[in-house]
Amino acid sequence: MRASKRRIALALLLCLTALTLRTAWAQTAVYWGSRGQLVTQVQQKLQKWGYLKAAADGVFGKDTYDAVVLFQRKNGLEADGVAGEATLAALGISTAEQASAVRNTDVDLLARLVYGEARGEPYLGQVAVAAVVLNRVAHASFPNTVSGVIYQSGAFDAVSDGQINLAPDAQALRAAQDALNGWDPTGGCIYYYNPGRATSSWIYSRTVMTVIGKHYFAK
Repeated sequence: MRASKRRIALALLLCLTALTLRTAWAQTAVYWGSRGQLVTQVQQKLQKWGYLKAAADGVFGKDTYDAVVLFQRKNGLEADGVAGEATLAALGISTAEQASAVRNTDVDLLARLVYGEARGEPYLGQVAVAAVVLNRVAHASFPNTVSGVIYQSGAFDAVSDGQINLAPDAQALRAAQDALNGWDPTGGCIYYYNPGRATSSWIYSRTVMTVIGKHYFAK
């Protein structure tokens, strides 16, 4: 019976994750300040057609903005400097490419969170940290995207202290991918903490479901 319930819960999580990714794709647009794989794709297209001479570095700054505006004007689009659905289509970036870009961005961001929060922890614990993020995405009390959950104010120390900007290692990337593929060692937990470092008394009111390495995972 427990195994059956676990399979049902896993199937629901996979469906919710897929829905989140589809929603994220539907809202995909890059603009001044955006970073990531989709920005790089836009820059490469603009370079190819002579609109952008700067490097395709994945950072949407002034050069990219000016190139997007010029491209939009040349192609009869609203020249707002935002590479949204119509501009992406005009650039020849397909639905599959957009969905892949969202997925790749989620894997990278999730891996950076894992690396910042749980490097040195057992591999199972790293997957568990990533799973907590995805469980929050699926939970009504939290933002419904990976980036929204991770960058929610005060949610993770790695964001507050800047470790989110460190390049993840191969193990953190695997852990993020395993979690996105549906592996949840926590059984649906939406919190974790290190009792040796936690300063909030509130977190101790949550029900601990499992302990992996130095982290307690709770609901």
